Amino acid sequence: MKPSNGDEPTLSPEDMVTQPAADASAPVLLQDLPGYQLGDVIGRGGMGEVVTALDVQIGREVALKRMRAAQPTAEMIKRFIREAKVQAVLDHPAIVPVHELGTDAAGNPYFTMKRLVGTTLHDALTERRPIQPLLRAFADVCFAIQLAHERGIVHRDLKPANVMLGNYNDVYVIDWGVARVSGQRRTSTILTAVDTLSPEAEVGTQTGALLGTPGYMAPEQMKGDDVTPAADVFSLGAILFEILAAEPLHPSGREAITSTLARPGDSPARRRPERAIAPELDQVCVEALAEDPANRPTARELAERVQRYLDGDRDLEHRRAIAAEQLAIARAALADPARRSEAGQAASRALALDPESADAAKLVTQMILEPPAKLPAELEKSLEDEELALNRQRGRNAMWAFLSIYLFLPMFLFVQDIRNWVDLIALYGAATVMALISWQNGKTGRTPMWVLMVGNFVLAYTFARLTSSFVLTVGLVCGQTLALSARSQLARRPWLLFGWIVIALMTPIVLESVGLIDRTWTMTPHGLLSKGTILDTVRNLDVVSLALGQAALACVVGFVAMATTRAREDAQRRAHIQAWHLQQLVPRAARRATTT
Repeated sequence: MKPSNGDEPTLSPEDMVTQPAADASAPVLLQDLPGYQLGDVIGRGGMGEVVTALDVQIGREVALKRMRAAQPTAEMIKRFIREAKVQAVLDHPAIVPVHELGTDAAGNPYFTMKRLVGTTLHDALTERRPIQPLLRAFADVCFAIQLAHERGIVHRDLKPANVMLGNYNDVYVIDWGVARVSGQRRTSTILTAVDTLSPEAEVGTQTGALLGTPGYMAPEQMKGDDVTPAADVFSLGAILFEILAAEPLHPSGREAITSTLARPGDSPARRRPERAIAPELDQVCVEALAEDPANRPTARELAERVQRYLDGDRDLEHRRAIAAEQLAIARAALADPARRSEAGQAASRALALDPESADAAKLVTQMILEPPAKLPAELEKSLEDEELALNRQRGRNAMWAFLSIYLFLPMFLFVQDIRNWVDLIALYGAATVMALISWQNGKTGRTPMWVLMVGNFVLAYTFARLTSSFVLTVGLVCGQTLALSARSQLARRPWLLFGWIVIALMTPIVLESVGLIDRTWTMTPHGLLSKGTILDTVRNLDVVSLALGQAALACVVGFVAMATTRAREDAQRRAHIQAWHLQQLVPRAARRATTT
């Protein structure tokens, strides 16, 4: 139903769409009508209500509108009849046809119309339906309004809620309750039946009355100036803006009046650049929203230009001009790392508007293949998120690696002389703590590097105490080196990783050599004795050379691992940067659609 805006509301055919029945306690004022079987109330306004009815003679279901007042005044009856006649003389496929206008035995008027089944354009916009069908429906609406204008009628309340989209590709302009008959067309034969009702029939609809919906009304309509067909064109422009920009031209409520008077029109492409709105549609929308009514196109011109776009016609010169503007914007934005995304959007739009532009193609290629010296904050954040994802994956893998000590270590215990069970308990404790740290890292990816380095050192130390520094420890340290070098913080700081290797391997050997802790090995004439196991492969080597050899071996492993990590990270970083720049060439709406 329409807001009154100082005038009594009227019921539009919009209310004829099937909906929950109105209050059954409302009085039914219409007497029984021969030839009709009345059904349920499906809509109710301030002056009338609509019920379903079966035309018995023809056998079709119709919508029947009747007055609600128990004792309607003469003026109310005139206005009711006027609405029916205004709608009836507009014989267009996009205007609901009136089948019959009559009165019952008590003299109460009624008229029957086609029963509508569908939804409003407002609902379709809320549901974010595809834009192409909405543009086709919009063109049909424009042609219907053009017919009304040629017959001297101005709708005065065009808005998405007053456009019905039928279930069978049919479109209707509804709610002609506040339509105005243009004075210069009162001599038109086709309007004689409407206008002979006397000027009193237009109470509430005469020039100067503020009728319509704020946000879609033309500025001159709000000011109370003479309302011409150009006011309807402005409303059509506001509807087109909402179709293109996916948001209303002006806010709703009282703010709409202030906004309309301050800045009547706007460019949907400027408001929503990420939607890549066609320049032909943007231009005609801006023209329809011109503040001066004389600068607006007719409803027919608006329809034809939208239709030409739908048929594939493009204004190539206009597109090249806009492409040049977008290219200039892209070049200016490219100099500022913070505007890298804006540069990508502008460059891609320039290339889309002018595919033959070598400059636009060169700039797009440059942005993809040549990363900036200083990465944009958005890209840095994206790289950080990817690194966190990798850290979480590494944490989950490391957790199982540390827990595997519980399974595999017992296999070697039978060849070891366990002289101190505290060492075994300490090793299991260190492995458990590292598994928990890795589990937490698998959830957050933010475990500090020093925690991982200290934890791995403790694990290597307890492992050396159990198996000797010269037996399996170097293998464990090599494995830890591979894991640590995968972290970018260490891969970029080789001195830190090499220092950790030397400390992890040499600490137990040095402490044992100076007597601070019990030795796990002994040099004999036959070679190195480690927990009772003679390793013939190390005969004639002293402890220092053996320890340094182990450290050198672990460092070689670390060097290879770091080189591999850096190469992988550089390639992954380049790929990520290129992917990010490619994403900037895609409208943001499309990017959101691919990530939801």
